[in-house]
Amino acid sequence: MEYYELHPVTPQQRYINKAIEVLKDGGVIIYPTDTLYGLGCDIFNKEALQRVYDIKNELDTKLFSFLCADLKDISKYAKVSDHAYRAMKKLLPGPYTFVLKAAKEVPKKLWTKRKTVGIRIPDSDIARTLAKELGHPIMSTSVTSRLGELYYNPDEIKTVFDASVDLMLAQGTLFGKPSSIVNLSEDEPEILREGAGDISYFL
Repeated sequence: MEYYELHPVTPQQRYINKAIEVLKDGGVIIYPTDTLYGLGCDIFNKEALQRVYDIKNELDTKLFSFLCADLKDISKYAKVSDHAYRAMKKLLPGPYTFVLKAAKEVPKKLWTKRKTVGIRIPDSDIARTLAKELGHPIMSTSVTSRLGELYYNPDEIKTVFDASVDLMLAQGTLFGKPSSIVNLSEDEPEILREGAGDISYFL
């Protein structure tokens, strides 16, 4: 694994560029988000997607979300109602995953049985830059053990994933919580998981 420690205030662009190169080459990376470290790849690379499933020890039926660079991108990959757009415009970027009806452009591997997808726009310049410069959304799933235990410390993450991941961008210990998940695919919003994001807007 290539391992790069980012400056907390002015992250080195050359390291971010290396991560983008790995993504474009079909690699798997670990990167900081506004909540926890994320494990990701280009959502349009089938081999890389399968590697993420294998690393997470998850079945192909497990739903993983993906992150977009901005709201304009979301409309390419999901069907967004007026009420969903208003909510996302107010709350994003932020620690939320919004479940929306999938657009045809999204690989069916990332669809639920209800033909929905989970999408994030994290409040992390690094994560959004990766998606923007790649030109595609990036898989977004928290870095966990095979038993689902969260990892916060980059040194520990490096030790555990050194042989299975191509590159890691480290930005110190991230003591976050997983994102809040809100289903906006229907007329009424549904809270699927209360996490880091304030859900009072939907109550």
